[in-house]
Amino acid sequence: MLDFVVVFTKGGVVLWNSNESGQNYSSCINSLIRGVILEERNTESKYFEEDHLAVQFKLDNELDLVYAAVFQKVIKLNYLDNFLTEMQLAFKEKFSEIALGNDYDFEQEFRSVLSAAEEASAKQGKAPKAMRSYNESQKSKKTVASMIEDPKKSSSSATTAASEKRVNIQESPPSSTAGSPRSNEDIIQENRRKLREKLTPTKKAAQESRASKAQQSTQSEKAGKKPRVWDLGGNSKDAVLLDRSKDAPEDQVQVPSIHNELVGTMQGQIPDLDEQSDSASDESDVDDYEEQQQQRRQAAPTQRKPKSSSGLLSYFKGIVGAKTMTRQELQPALEKMRDHLISKNVASEIAAKLCDSVATSLEGKQLGTFDSIASQVRDALTQSLVRILSPKRRIDIIRDALESKRNGRPYTIIFCGVNGVGKSTNLAKICFWLIENDFNVLIAACDTFRAGAVEQLRTHTRHLNALHPPAKHQNRQMVQLYEKGYGKDAAGIAMEAIKFAHDTKVDVVLVDTAGRMQDNEPLMRSLSKLIKVNNPDLVLFVGEALVGNEAVDQLVKFNQSLADYSSHENPHIIDGIVLTKFDTIDDKVGAAISMTYITGQPIVFVGTGQTYADLKAINVNAVVSSLMK
Repeated sequence: MLDFVVVFTKGGVVLWNSNESGQNYSSCINSLIRGVILEERNTESKYFEEDHLAVQFKLDNELDLVYAAVFQKVIKLNYLDNFLTEMQLAFKEKFSEIALGNDYDFEQEFRSVLSAAEEASAKQGKAPKAMRSYNESQKSKKTVASMIEDPKKSSSSATTAASEKRVNIQESPPSSTAGSPRSNEDIIQENRRKLREKLTPTKKAAQESRASKAQQSTQSEKAGKKPRVWDLGGNSKDAVLLDRSKDAPEDQVQVPSIHNELVGTMQGQIPDLDEQSDSASDESDVDDYEEQQQQRRQAAPTQRKPKSSSGLLSYFKGIVGAKTMTRQELQPALEKMRDHLISKNVASEIAAKLCDSVATSLEGKQLGTFDSIASQVRDALTQSLVRILSPKRRIDIIRDALESKRNGRPYTIIFCGVNGVGKSTNLAKICFWLIENDFNVLIAACDTFRAGAVEQLRTHTRHLNALHPPAKHQNRQMVQLYEKGYGKDAAGIAMEAIKFAHDTKVDVVLVDTAGRMQDNEPLMRSLSKLIKVNNPDLVLFVGEALVGNEAVDQLVKFNQSLADYSSHENPHIIDGIVLTKFDTIDDKVGAAISMTYITGQPIVFVGTGQTYADLKAINVNAVVSSLMK
């Protein structure tokens, strides 16, 4: 039944194995390690599938061991959980001998544990109920004579039903009031008379209504229809002043004096987020508990009591003593930890999985004092967040742009996202970072729907060129804008812009798209067409740091739409995330974890302000520190 059973350390050292079929299962075990154990994305079910094989595994955090059993996927084995638990206990007894290098064979204990688990499963299972034969069924006892209806019985049953109906009619209360009974026709006539009286107005009421209508008509004729006057509404003369489709002369004068202090601050790689730490962190609240008590005793009576710790680690204060941790003991603290993560804007499903990851790391470990539990929780949560926030592939835009430049083609980035998240603004920030590193940039205005979108990009282009004027030996500006107005096909404009960049030797093309909701099928088809036709080097999803569960829905549906509406076998989906408005959330950084967990793609940029230099890279330590508050 079991093809392969293995015991190995989390470092990859195989301690013992049993191979019944003689085949090589190394690829299946390696996939289990890479896809499940290292990323901890399926530790709750302890089940993994690959091709026609299935793997049931169990983690031993005390000894850092993994027990895994490989079997055919079509076979259902109900005793595997108990078998792996008993096997873990049996292996622990002899683990010291194996660790010391003694020659020990675990085959005998393995066979006894396996046979005991199979026998217990056979006793618990019930045999299926045997089917009755035809002779035992009631249908076989029926004859032709029993199916013929007796007319006397049928007539007697009909008479009984009629008598019951008469009894029910007699018992029902009379509809008429006290007095002589009235027929149904009299009641109908009376109701009709009452209805006519209601619908027929009297002469006095008709005269009053006609007089009121005449008065209203005369008043409306005297007053006439007047247009509504809006505050600050303006007139046709103001349209000339508000027209920003062309640069005014005064704009060229004012631009060179803006933000000159930003020049030279974004050279090289994007700086990381600053790790914000409180004066009294959660760990110090836990580790220096006795010192705080001593300070509290020495404080003056009139002094206000110090604030008790309310960080994430404070939920584990009740878990003390040298003992082996179990999930039942951790469950109350884990529930509070889940609520704490949700309050930090982590999606509820992902918060539950994070708590399960921490429980998996702590379950079965021998913990000592209160200090050790705090450090263990911090380490477990940090490891889980590092796995989540670590990208599957490294995105280095400067390296990739230089490689494209050597190959003689422009490096193309497409920005997409929902309405109002800041796509155009953060595109300008990234453009400023690129021209700080000596790249020529072409901005393609493919938002042909929103009023003012092209003018916004034109303003950014003018400001960026004022900050970085072209050198004397250059004949063109550092930033150019490719626009075709409104109401045009976005995919066609992007294609023309990329071709123009290729002909004029522009290094990077930044494509701005219109904002769209994830449920709008026509707009999602248009975005999929734009990506499929132009085949960009990078597709960035721009999302807000203010959202929680909504971020999960946006990313899942954007990825699904890009995959469904593309005719390619391997469609181009989202490659990275730009997280905007990060400076408005304080310590509620859960959207970063939710977005990265769902897609597995990295957060490439984080917007932290309103200037061109307010662009950062995600920092795992900063996220962990914010979650611990």
